[in-house]
Order: sequence, then C-alpha cells, then structure tokens
Amino acid sequence: LAEYDQVPVLVFDEIDANVGGEMGNAIGRKMSEVGRYRQVITITHLPQVAAFGTQHLAVQKSVRDGRSFTDVEVLSKEARVEEIARMLGGKDLTRSISAHAKELIDQAQGSLF
Repeated sequence: LAEYDQVPVLVFDEIDANVGGEMGNAIGRKMSEVGRYRQVITITHLPQVAAFGTQHLAVQKSVRDGRSFTDVEVLSKEARVEEIARMLGGKDLTRSISAHAKELIDQAQGSLF
C-alpha cells in the first residue's frame, strides 16, 4: 500500500512490542521495504529492527531542576554500533556484544535493496 498511498511520512511507535529475534528481522525488513516509497520513522527498542534503518537517532529523556527534557542525537556509524550493542547487552558492553551489533547491522544493511 505504501507504493500507492499519498501519505509521505509513516510513524511507527513500538511496532515491535512483544516480539523478538527472527520476528524483529522480519519487521525490520518490511519497514525497509516501505521506506523505499515513503519516509518511515520507527520508535523501537529491538536491535533487530533498528539495524535495518538508514539513519539512527538516539533519544534520551532527562530531568533537570524538576523539568523534563528530551535530547535527540543523530548517531555516527560508530555510535550506532555502540547503541545497538547497548540495546543487545545493556550498559556493560563487551567486545563480543559490540561485534554482534556490528554483524547485525552489516547483515541488515546487506539485505536491503
């Protein structure tokens, strides 16, 4: 439908809720297909989905002086690997988690059209 619909931007929030692993890969693959025809913005916590994106933004919420702030950062290629590694393994990153994150990104990007 994205090929024929006139909506220029599609936003998916938590499209990967309650799924993981191979289903995340399938969702990421489909999202990248839709992205061929429309701009797609996806909010995800699943590294398998994030790996298929062509650009990665990290969003952080913080509270300062009792006020909430949201910071958005466009990630470099290296920072993207670090972020997906964090999504995979938490804050205590190891070389193997980082290598897995890079491999996940490489596989996802290699399967794009």
